Amino acid sequence: MRIGVLTGGGDCPGLNAVIRAITRSGIGRGHEIFGFKDGFKGLIENRYIVLNHESVSGILSRGGTILGTTNRDNPFKFKQIVDGKEVYLDMSGTMNENYHALKLDCLVVIGGDGSMRLANQISASTDIKVIGVPKTIDNDIVGTEMTFGFNSAVDIATDALDRLHTTAESHHRVMILEVMGRDAGWIALHGGAAGGADIILIPEIPYNLESINKTIQERIARGKSFSLIIVSEGIKTLSGEQIVREGIGMDIFNVPRLGGVSSWLARVIEEYTGIESRATILGHLQRGGSPNSFDRVFATQLGARAAELAAKGRFGEMVVLRENKITSIPLEQVKGVRLVPIDDPLVKTCREIGLSFGD
Repeated sequence: MRIGVLTGGGDCPGLNAVIRAITRSGIGRGHEIFGFKDGFKGLIENRYIVLNHESVSGILSRGGTILGTTNRDNPFKFKQIVDGKEVYLDMSGTMNENYHALKLDCLVVIGGDGSMRLANQISASTDIKVIGVPKTIDNDIVGTEMTFGFNSAVDIATDALDRLHTTAESHHRVMILEVMGRDAGWIALHGGAAGGADIILIPEIPYNLESINKTIQERIARGKSFSLIIVSEGIKTLSGEQIVREGIGMDIFNVPRLGGVSSWLARVIEEYTGIESRATILGHLQRGGSPNSFDRVFATQLGARAAELAAKGRFGEMVVLRENKITSIPLEQVKGVRLVPIDDPLVKTCREIGLSFGD
């Protein structure tokens, strides 16, 4: 077989581990592997490299992706400059032609929810055979219980809380850590539980200042003159709005670029409680750097499974984790966003040990 591979969406710890596993598993079966540069754009522009043992040597521990990626290129609405003007064209036909010119048997798309939607659309509207591998630090892809990159991002959030703890305690402050996740609070929930946050604010659970203040005052009464709050970027303000990063537009699916709610919250809490409050936004630090050991193993398992699906002719499917087993589901089932259930076992555990969700 001749198998194409591309990475789409934002970078994520573990992408190279998946590329390596697909390549090595494929070569072991006698297949040829082609890596397209910069996501779907590479397939449209026919820019690729041949992946072999040498090209994937030493990349298991590397962050990012050796193929490059982008979250701005939709092959069905591809931005081009024509006669000096910006236009959007359907380039799926060109993509299809390049796929067949290389005599590919299938295309493995490694990406987040947006990339999986595109993968399903490509599978349904062209004769390109597609296999999906879900990735995102947000852990919000429907159909899989976990995505690679999430565990590494939680480690980074946990370390940040550990470091903020000493400053908060020294200065008797409320320290707020803002993490990614868009409309899903998985990173904040797990990072808060692991990092000893006193208050966890996630989009799925509405909060109020009275409850936040109550937790802070109860800690003061116990001799704790500081508090740690972890907040997901997607929580809404008291007026019901999400805060969008200034000067940053929508992505190709018209999803706003969130960020900055922690700065707003720090001002509000300081005004309400009279306690000095500071905000730290982790931002892209959560997506960079080496994957941890869990994500290296997990991403390797997903990549090997994708290569196995290709060998078996199981196209139009996405590799997933279900009941602690690596399996797959039809791409057409990957719809919506996987949010934190309000009765999630970890939410219950956090409440039982006295953590507040601001409600």
